Amino acid sequence: MDFRIGHGYDVHALGEGLRLVLGGVEIPHEKGCIAHSDGDVLVHAICDALLGALALGDIGKHFPDTSAEFKGIDSLILLRRVVALIEERGYKVGNVDSTIAMQRPKLRPHIDLMRERIANAAGVAVEQVSVKATTTEHLGFEGEEKGVSATAVVLLVKS
Repeated sequence: MDFRIGHGYDVHALGEGLRLVLGGVEIPHEKGCIAHSDGDVLVHAICDALLGALALGDIGKHFPDTSAEFKGIDSLILLRRVVALIEERGYKVGNVDSTIAMQRPKLRPHIDLMRERIANAAGVAVEQVSVKATTTEHLGFEGEEKGVSATAVVLLVKS
């Protein structure tokens, strides 16, 4: 096949006094993700989408949360490793479209930098990376500020 499509989803609970990292950007907030790594749900969803496009499993298979090697790791490092796996198989990232669901804080001021950091880690132009943010109108765990979720769809093209 000349192209492959992948979908990814990730979710993390929020806890008081932890760092909130989304798209490789630390965002000031009183809550952050409870996680083994830096908890970057956006980058994790993108990694899962990339892996899924080539039926390579999920992020937990490649970077288990039982491994001390990945404790607190910057998720952009994981993204670079996933992109290397994709490239080893003769594909490159065509584009990424992603959405973060979180009630607050407002993420719009941080989205351009998220796009830059993701694009840099994936080795693509910023124009190939879309990051959107939405609230859930106070519904569900995101709306109740108990957690954050992210989805991503990617297109891989044969290089």
